[in-house]
Amino acid sequence: MNKQNKAIRSYLLIAAGTGIMAFAIKSAYDPIGLVTGGFTGIGIMARRLTTDLIDGGIPIWMTNLALDLPLFLIALKLKGRRFLGRTVVASLLLSFWLGVIPSYDLAGGDYLLASVYGGVMMGAGIGLVLSAQVATGGTDLIATLLHIRLRSYSIAQILQVIDGAIILAGIYVCGVRASLYAVFAVFITSQVSDLVTEGGKFSKAVYIISDQYEQIADAVMHQMNRGTTLLPAVGMYRNEERSMLFCVVSKKEVVTLKEFIKSIDVHAFVIVTDVREVLGEGFLEY
Repeated sequence: MNKQNKAIRSYLLIAAGTGIMAFAIKSAYDPIGLVTGGFTGIGIMARRLTTDLIDGGIPIWMTNLALDLPLFLIALKLKGRRFLGRTVVASLLLSFWLGVIPSYDLAGGDYLLASVYGGVMMGAGIGLVLSAQVATGGTDLIATLLHIRLRSYSIAQILQVIDGAIILAGIYVCGVRASLYAVFAVFITSQVSDLVTEGGKFSKAVYIISDQYEQIADAVMHQMNRGTTLLPAVGMYRNEERSMLFCVVSKKEVVTLKEFIKSIDVHAFVIVTDVREVLGEGFLEY
């Protein structure tokens, strides 16, 4: 894929992702006041607090844009133009979608349904945007800029504090019930966004220490049609050189593999661990 096609693909992902995020906010979070952090959470609170002053309150897109623009100027000064990149585009697109997508109570006032619907849609949208290697600005960008001064804390830790403070503020504006469901929505969002960015085809990595490693490797390669790698190892208790096999199999195949190992060497030491994503022959293509 050439650079032009990559750029077009990235912008399409950004446009689709921000559109889905905006739909989640306007159809699930905003109608019942689920403040899930970020500038959109502040926008939801601002709209509710200003309904008596302005008909319908301050639009969420306006709050989002008003908070993002000065933040971009600060980031431009501290980090330079290259740092911002497509983040500005993603932020402006999100504000645009928030302005054009009409409000609609998709969950019919049900907090559980709203948190599930909103969490799934928001996670899918964020996943698409992250797949384009872009952030949407907001509290993510604030955390990145604060990290310049607060080096002893990670960006993720700073972001958790900021978004946590916004969710706590949501208790005052929207009530305890909405805020508790907002936390549930955030959890769903993180799970779905990971699923979109890392793929849903999870596998198992297996480490095998056995004196019968050659027979086990033969069974894996010829009966399961899976590759395996021999790794040199040293047992520190007796300072003995050992041979350790490493292989990656699907979740269904791990049961078969353990049966093969058991039939060959009942004393084999086996470690099975989860693998989020596997690229290459026999698994996902690049």
